[in-house]
Amino acid sequence: MSTTFADRTATGRHQGVPPGGARAHPGAVLAAIAAGALAVLALWWADTPGVVGLDGALTGAGRITGLLAGYALAVLLALMARVPALERGVGSDRLARWHSMGGRYTVGLCVAHTLLITWGYAVTDATNVVGETVTLNLSYPDVLKATVAVLLLVGVGVVSARAVRPRMRYETWFHLHFYTYLAAYLAFGHQLATGEQFQGSRLAQAAWYALYIGVAVVLLWYRFLTPLRQSFRHRLRVGEVVREGPGVVSVYVTGRRLDRLRAEPGQFFRWRFLTRELWWSANPYSLSAAPRHDRLRITVKDLGDQSRQIARLRPGTRVLAEGPYGAFTPARRRGREVLLIAGGVGITPLRALFESIPAAPGDLTLLYRARNAEDLAFRSELEAIAVHRGAALHYSVGPRDRIGEPFTAETLTALVPHLTRHDVYVCGPAGMTRDVIAALRAAGVHRRRVHHESFEF
Repeated sequence: MSTTFADRTATGRHQGVPPGGARAHPGAVLAAIAAGALAVLALWWADTPGVVGLDGALTGAGRITGLLAGYALAVLLALMARVPALERGVGSDRLARWHSMGGRYTVGLCVAHTLLITWGYAVTDATNVVGETVTLNLSYPDVLKATVAVLLLVGVGVVSARAVRPRMRYETWFHLHFYTYLAAYLAFGHQLATGEQFQGSRLAQAAWYALYIGVAVVLLWYRFLTPLRQSFRHRLRVGEVVREGPGVVSVYVTGRRLDRLRAEPGQFFRWRFLTRELWWSANPYSLSAAPRHDRLRITVKDLGDQSRQIARLRPGTRVLAEGPYGAFTPARRRGREVLLIAGGVGITPLRALFESIPAAPGDLTLLYRARNAEDLAFRSELEAIAVHRGAALHYSVGPRDRIGEPFTAETLTALVPHLTRHDVYVCGPAGMTRDVIAALRAAGVHRRRVHHESFEF
């Protein structure tokens, strides 16, 4: 396949990056989650001397699924609590995937618990499932609360389904997820009030209180209080809005002692601009330049009402920022040579990495794909960085029906000598990212050297 990669290569020097904070290893996090699940199963085992008959089997299975559902719900909330060590070590996109997968398991466990426990009680009482359902919900207030919690979780699961999610505005989908907090509150009361394993066991009750209160404190601190604290501490305001290209603007955010945020190139914040149109929505945008002690920059493409309003921001507008988040940083690299592959607005985090990731002259390459020359954001900046750092810069411009597939194993191997020795950072549309990763694997690049992060959550 032919491509239109144009080369801009020169010599220069490189800069360093600020150190980040603590990072949790993904394997350690999964091990801790698994250990908690085993502890929950041990709680049921220790309190269940034996299982006899169909009613005992159904009730026992219902209690197991209920305990696991309650534990999984707390884990789901903790994964998305924006804990810095998790965000830096695991990565926001991986946390989002775990959260999504875990959400499906949690909803399944909740539904299974409801059906199994109701069926088991119906067998015990020698009645039908429908009659037992009515009796449980009308006779036990905490059961009715649990039913509402299950319905809320099922509703959140439906709006998060792949067939539904793309049809919803990001802001609507985001705010509907807050019903998960209400579901957790309702389910927590039900578990302690009616859960067999918590009756008469102060140790089990204390452990469950510690789990849920701990998660609640973490959520309150990192998702709500920290953005307010950072805003007042750093006095974040819009400094300037600059047009970068058709439908693309950069927003410069100024403030005091921004180096204390410990942001790294490749990371993103959730930005809330305090205007009448934007104050209620916090959207994720990557840093498009290496962070400075007095200024941060993001770059936004016009993709809807919210991003269009950002282009109209006025200097002096107050800003709330959650973050920094993400593990798409120089810390992921394993070797000396680095390849950056960007598509469209995916250039934003890679622009920051291109400027600052440590690399000697000749060890850094950027491939940038765009539909036409007008869509090449930061073109003059990128070319200046290439000259300054001795990096290679290649463009691929034009529609696919004219230039062919821009990223193939053969093309990448020809453009980048010693490709398999490179750490590769990929950011762009989902389809392009999948194609690039497949091409890199076909070219022999080890999967641990391929780094990508989705911001569609």
